[in-house]
Amino acid sequence: PLGFTDHVALGNEEWNPWDADEKNELAASQQRYEANLKIIKYARSHLEQTSLRVQIWGKAAIGLYLWQHIFGGHLEPADVAAQWREGSQKAGKTYFSFLTGPSVVPGYFSVEAEHVVLVLNGREPEKITYATKWLHYAQTLMETRKIQHVAVVLLGNEQCNNAWIQPYLKRNGGFVNLLFVTYDCALVNEEDIFQWPLGVATYRSFPVVEPSWSMLHDPRPYLCNFLGTVYKNSSRETLIKILKQDGLDKLCWIAAREQWQPQETNESFKNYQDALLQSDLTLCPVGINTECYRIYEACSYGSLPVIEDVMTPGDCGNSSMYHSAPLQLLKIMGAPFIFIKNWKELPAILEKEEKMSLQEKIQRRKKLLEWYRNFKAWMRQKFINTLENSFLPSDKG
Repeated sequence: PLGFTDHVALGNEEWNPWDADEKNELAASQQRYEANLKIIKYARSHLEQTSLRVQIWGKAAIGLYLWQHIFGGHLEPADVAAQWREGSQKAGKTYFSFLTGPSVVPGYFSVEAEHVVLVLNGREPEKITYATKWLHYAQTLMETRKIQHVAVVLLGNEQCNNAWIQPYLKRNGGFVNLLFVTYDCALVNEEDIFQWPLGVATYRSFPVVEPSWSMLHDPRPYLCNFLGTVYKNSSRETLIKILKQDGLDKLCWIAAREQWQPQETNESFKNYQDALLQSDLTLCPVGINTECYRIYEACSYGSLPVIEDVMTPGDCGNSSMYHSAPLQLLKIMGAPFIFIKNWKELPAILEKEEKMSLQEKIQRRKKLLEWYRNFKAWMRQKFINTLENSFLPSDKG
């Protein structure tokens, strides 16, 4: 943009419409203007010193939960199937940009920040192989001084076998400053390793849901819902049995299937969305891990999760910081859910539901939706603060 000086040419001395006083006045205001410009420039450069530019590379679907649900960020183009999608936003002292899509490939896009957050999938061996390629790429950028810091957001393994990532952490001689990992991973220490929420199933395009008036106020025809796979000899079988023996399956929306279906069809999603919208409670029996997408999806639609609060087999559990596993992150954040140890407790819960007034249910939905909004805001703030504290030079020295 042109400055004030560009409009007032002071060069031509022959023709001077101003007498001496005005000329002095003008020179003085010119100096003031230049002094102010210096201050602004200094402030700007100073601001840039204290602020971070962070590029998030979304190479796992949980990146979309981070960006669209927790950060409330947008992506261009909007088409979920696009090869390349990006967005940006300023938050705290940090300018974030987010890249995702199949054509974001190591070495084929420009790295435009000194600080990188890599979102990776570490759920099973072939995903880990792919994740490792990205870590090696980031390591090369670190070694050639193209970037300064790396944090990882990891979709962990459902049994919490995440040992493969350990050597990459700075504490173990690697280069990764911070790790945010899903599930009740015992490595969590709140210093450089933090628990991260699983979130909704963005890999099946579960949307960001804006609460509506009807979502809060409408009576819902079903007391509860459970749509999902019933594994042989699992607590899910027990759950279905209990619902059937008391005829409670008539009051709830139950759609059990034998086989897990990874891909949603439009129809199956619509069905699931309706079930969440039309029932007051969403039953969350344990799967391979106690934490499941369903918990967060139910919150999105104001249906209260009823959670089977038992540890699943594997290496998940209490960390040195928290002793409330499973679901320590949700419990620490005061999630207003119904936690049960056994599905035998369900008939009593449903009996109580039948007696509840719509007014009480509305209050409960408000509380749930408000909690979920605050939970996401809190995770966002915590994420930003953690990055800033770790990546910005400290003023102490």
